[in-house]
Amino acid sequence: MLDNNIKNQLKSHFESLTQPVELLIALDDSKKSTEVESLANDLASLSDKFTVVNNPDTSARRPSMVVHSPVKNTHITFAGVPMGHEFTSLVLALLHTGGHASKAKSEDIEQIQSLDQQLNFEIYISLSCQTCPQVVQALNTMAATNSKIKATMIDGALFQEEVEERNILAVPAVYLNGEPFSQGALSLTDILNKVDSKGAARQAAALSEKDEFDVLVVGGGPAGASAAIYSARKGLNTGVVAERFGGQVADTLAIENFISVKATEGPKLVAQLEEHVKEYDVDVMHNQRAAGLERVNNKYEITLENGATLKAKSLVLATGARWREMNVPGEQEYRGHGVAYCPHCDGPLFKGKPVAVIGGGNSGIEAAIDLANIVEHVTVLEFADTLRADEVLIRKAKSLNNITIIKNAQTTEVLGDGKKVTGLTYTDRVSGDSKALTLAGIFVQIGLIPNTEWLKISDLALSKFGEILIDAKGATSLPGVYGAGDATNTPFKQIIIAMGSGATASLGAFDYLIRNSEESEQDKTAA
Repeated sequence: MLDNNIKNQLKSHFESLTQPVELLIALDDSKKSTEVESLANDLASLSDKFTVVNNPDTSARRPSMVVHSPVKNTHITFAGVPMGHEFTSLVLALLHTGGHASKAKSEDIEQIQSLDQQLNFEIYISLSCQTCPQVVQALNTMAATNSKIKATMIDGALFQEEVEERNILAVPAVYLNGEPFSQGALSLTDILNKVDSKGAARQAAALSEKDEFDVLVVGGGPAGASAAIYSARKGLNTGVVAERFGGQVADTLAIENFISVKATEGPKLVAQLEEHVKEYDVDVMHNQRAAGLERVNNKYEITLENGATLKAKSLVLATGARWREMNVPGEQEYRGHGVAYCPHCDGPLFKGKPVAVIGGGNSGIEAAIDLANIVEHVTVLEFADTLRADEVLIRKAKSLNNITIIKNAQTTEVLGDGKKVTGLTYTDRVSGDSKALTLAGIFVQIGLIPNTEWLKISDLALSKFGEILIDAKGATSLPGVYGAGDATNTPFKQIIIAMGSGATASLGAFDYLIRNSEESEQDKTAA
């Protein structure tokens, strides 16, 4: 199951284990069960701390493997074969169950330990989803820390009956004690705030007590990370406040145009960005969304959604962008129930079913090509009379016999049965005829919209598209406030361009602080 290189690496990691771990396997006569058994035996051969045991629970999902601590009586379950993006989740579960310390913040660990209620989490995932491991690993950390908490990863492609019964059409989908808990990206702090109502208030109070920053970066994507590094290298007191580190890049599968790196993946690049930021004295405040900007005595205050207030002498706004929505009837009603925005995450849930991709740019055609390997048929609907994707992608899509491309098509409504998507209607912009498609899923790939709604109540100048207007130095209409990345009117939205703009904005802020400081000293001397 595991090749020798991986075995050697794992054996080295497992040498740090101090406590026994039981691998409780529940099998049937399927091929996947054979893979689970092989995986468990491979792992057991790498450490004398591991023991493979048949799971005595007759109600256990099959195939599955429970990572169980007989010392702490903790349970972390993997229903399916945790390979692909979830293999790291399995390795971390083994390490944490076996006594290796978690990298979670000490305050989070203390909060987990203080939870005094039975919490049974079930996380439906797809093995190709890059967002899912973040959620799985957060919940596994909780389960490895507190025996009253259980976490079960469920491969939706393998347990399709459950997926259909619970009408799950987007991952990660989390259930708590049998009831829907969350859908989509979720951090450990997010989870703790949801299950511990007092935790958010404590966190807000602690954030508000932080000292004033020289530079506060709002956003943790490539632009924000670059700005933070450049600011810290100048010796400035630097903070980063972000909803999630990495932003959109965390959801990107293949990256092949990042100069000097032939190919990488979004999550890998995000991890490298975060590690680079951690090399400097930067205060990174995760899982926080900005809600307001106010100028007070020539300085700035950023209000967060949890009520906290952060103070800074200068700002770099790098809040990025998100997928643009169609804004047609039915889209919001069936969002997560057939309407999706990440083909890599949710595509496996539509195996063998007909789907549509809205948009004929690079993202849309790439999505169609990827989905064609999974689903029954892909229909691409493009509003314009030509496709905007690169010619190499168009040729590839046209070569696949289960992709149909329809141009001059304006989507008008998402159709459903009250529970899930059943199709859509569109207007032929040439003939004016209204047409319908029978579908199980709709993947929206029509560009980006900047995350700047929270700035519209401030005095900051925005374009008609909601982008932050900046000059060549990244300066905005407010003194000491700089913009960077996809949230600005920079014409091309690319990772490498965002990084450059983050550096530019940070250097602009540094220049502002020097000049502002000199003016202040001159004022004091004159007085």
